[in-house]
Parts: sequence; structure tokens; C-alpha cells
Amino acid sequence: MRPCSRPHRTSLVPVLPNSIAACLFDLDGVLTRTARVHAAAWKEMFDGFLSNRSRQTGEPFRPFEIATDYAEHVDGRLREDGVRAFLASRGIAVPEGSADDPPTASTVRGLGTRKNDLVLKLIGRGGVEVYEGSVRFVEAARDAGLRRAVVSASTNCRQVLAAAGIEGLFEVRIDGIVAEEAHLRGKPAPDMFLAAADALGVAPANSAVFEDAVAGVEAGRAGAFGLVIGVDRVGQAEALRRHGADTVVADLSELLE
Repeated sequence: MRPCSRPHRTSLVPVLPNSIAACLFDLDGVLTRTARVHAAAWKEMFDGFLSNRSRQTGEPFRPFEIATDYAEHVDGRLREDGVRAFLASRGIAVPEGSADDPPTASTVRGLGTRKNDLVLKLIGRGGVEVYEGSVRFVEAARDAGLRRAVVSASTNCRQVLAAAGIEGLFEVRIDGIVAEEAHLRGKPAPDMFLAAADALGVAPANSAVFEDAVAGVEAGRAGAFGLVIGVDRVGQAEALRRHGADTVVADLSELLE
């Protein structure tokens, strides 16, 4: 890679191939430190469900493990997809339910709503922190004339961006709400990233995907994007490479000079 040759207004320059005209960023774990909030909410929700199920069936209680279950089954996926994937990994089937299911319902929709309520509670209690290196990178990309989008499975994406004070850095937002309205498949399918590139008017081959989740880098590879950058926050660099990342960094500040 080499520094982007476009004119810029800051001393920091994104180190990307000159063919790249757009940057498509995942939110949780790439731009904001909310990945651990989501992981905690998933664990609290699933542990409550599994504990109740254990009491009803007599089966041993096996808690949700953030180190394995979160990374393998729910990280980066649309909420309901995460519920389905994790329950399937345990051989558990529940009704699909409907969008107006309460958070107490033992349905895919109800469990998803319960998880979302927990996330909002945790964010309201602790606020939203950003990765400063990522913010510097996005600012440098903006100043270099690169197009910018956020692509997140979260239905709270807009609120998180606003709470973090970075909403204005992005031209396009493709999130869980947009995905449901437009019937886009969630990651690892490439639909959401492809929709972001299309909204920016940039071909996938000229777009870079920035992802910290295995499902996200799989989506980037499946969409034939020009560059897939894995962001390793939890020591899974090899897994990110194996599933489609062209390059893996610990922080986006490594891509600035």
C-alpha cells in the first residue's frame, strides 16, 4: 500500500491503495468501544434464558461464553441472526415470534428485544467511548476526499454515533433498521456493504471494508471488495486473515502516516 495521493488538509494521510475511493466501516469494535457492551448484553440475555431452560428441562446449565460463543455466533450479525445462530449451536429451537413480542417472550424476536433493551441500558449507564485512532483515520480519509459509510448490524447505530459525537463524519449509514426495511441479508452475506458502496456511488472493487468480526471480513470477501482490513481488538488476527482479511491491524492509526 502507499499513501493516498488525494489532496488533504491535515498532516495525517491514509495509507491505502490509490484505487480505493470509499471506506466502509463497521461500528462496534472498529469505531466505538461498544463491542464489549454488546458482548455483556448477549451474555446476560442468553444466560438468563439458558438458566430458565435448565430449570424447566433438567438439562445442565451451560453459560454463554464471550470468548467463544460471542465471537463465533453473534459478533457482527443482525440481532435475530445472532439469536438463531447461537441457539442452533446448542441444538435449541424456539419460535420465530413477531416484531411486537415483549422481551420476556422465549422467541427469536423476544430474545432479540431483550438483548437490545440491555444494550440501551448499559450504554445509558456508561456512555459511548470511541477508538481515537479510528476517529483520526476517518478524519484523514475525509480530508483526503475518500467517501465514508458506517455498516453495522445494530439498530442503535445512529444513537451510538450521535452519543460518540462522530455522526457527522459519515455520509451513509447502513444499519439493522435499513437492513430490515430493504430486506438485506446480514453479515457474513455482503448485502449491507454492497448497499453502502452503492449509496456512495463507488464500485465494490474501489471500496475498502474495515471489520473486527469474522462474519464481517467474510462479508467483505464475499462482496469482492477491493480491500478488506481486519481490526484485531481481541487477539483473533489469524482468524480474521483466514476468513478474508487482506491485512490485519490492531488499530486504524497504523494505517496513517
